Amino acid sequence: MATLLAHIAIIVKDYDEAIAYYTKVLGFELIEDTALSDTKRWVILGNKMQNSCQILLAKATSEIQEKAIGNQSGGRVFLFLHTNEFEAFKERLLQNDVKIINGPRLESYGRVLVFEDLYGNHWDLIEPIKSLNEH
Repeated sequence: MATLLAHIAIIVKDYDEAIAYYTKVLGFELIEDTALSDTKRWVILGNKMQNSCQILLAKATSEIQEKAIGNQSGGRVFLFLHTNEFEAFKERLLQNDVKIINGPRLESYGRVLVFEDLYGNHWDLIEPIKSLNEH
């Protein structure tokens, strides 16, 4: 049996705020938004490509979870986005006042920059070498 990583949970302060940011700024699609109770929703973001990992937005419900917002990986890069439209994506980040931590720079695996999302999580934006060679 093969396994597949289906979802990555990101702890957020507010569902609607996070949906707006991750769809409008980062370009993810809202795949599902289902109310499970008065306070809990099943919110999935990603793209509709088969077998792609998706983001599950998880609203913090305790003090421990609230402290983890924006620091789920201890300040390290937490999530990695691949693109074949690096410059356009970088411009969208800049137009939305997204904090660029470092880069862009060329590495052995491709062009990369590190940015911070609205909660402080660090992301790598990567245009893999394969995509660079296709330009």
